[in-house]
Amino acid sequence: MDIGIGLPTTVPGADGRGLVEFARRAERHGFSTLAVLDRLVYDSYDSVVALAAAAAVTERITLATSILLAACRQSPALLAKQLASLDRIAGGRFVLGVAAGGRPDDYAATGADYARRGRRLDTVLDELREVWEGKGAVPGIGPQPAGGIPLWIGGHSTAALRRAGERGAGWIAPGGSVSGYADLVRRARQVWAEQSREDAPRMVALAYVSLGEDGAEVGGRYLRSYYSYLDAKADRLAASVIADAGRLREVVDGYAEAGCDELLVFPCTGDPARLDLIATAALP
Repeated sequence: MDIGIGLPTTVPGADGRGLVEFARRAERHGFSTLAVLDRLVYDSYDSVVALAAAAAVTERITLATSILLAACRQSPALLAKQLASLDRIAGGRFVLGVAAGGRPDDYAATGADYARRGRRLDTVLDELREVWEGKGAVPGIGPQPAGGIPLWIGGHSTAALRRAGERGAGWIAPGGSVSGYADLVRRARQVWAEQSREDAPRMVALAYVSLGEDGAEVGGRYLRSYYSYLDAKADRLAASVIADAGRLREVVDGYAEAGCDELLVFPCTGDPARLDLIATAALP
């Protein structure tokens, strides 16, 4: 199983230059992927801009949105240009992970219809491909991606799994417990079979990690803030943060046994030095 790392773009107050150093260290340590979360109404960096900065200081590591709220974007043509530019800057290392999302305020901020976000996401994905293939309503929008941009779909609803089976190369589970992951793998593979797919889905999962002397406190504070809209569930997520190196190793092994192809571990602080602790515990 591959181990990727989250770029802490959603940690409030994260230093911009620190994010750049974080990207450099992630590649040096040998993580498979550098991933970003996406929020609009929050103290966070723009996903595409942050990955472009990471692309400029790395050469090997995959760069992924996990996930991008593409349905919030009002102009698929502009988004297509931005994502293709990112992929070209990265030399074809970009993976587009998308999901419908669950925060109405992110949609309200751009005037997008939250109630129709799933249908809107399907439309945006269609239009992205059309632009990249030179078939958009307005021809001539460039550049084209360096290669085919792989698509990962996030979410565990029936609609999300259907979307993944119809369009995706992989599926991303929301952050949660490893205990139910094997069943999600089974469901995803079943959807792939129902779509008569000959390939297997790339199964991706997320876990939140906060190592260090005050790891549990730092991680809990961040997750309660980031997931505050979930009310009581935010407290449960905060309590489940992985704050011990031994526990992280157990979680890594558990996801591997459950059928995960790549685990993305997201740090709860923007301090690049904490990345070293995660690498020591999580990487072979």
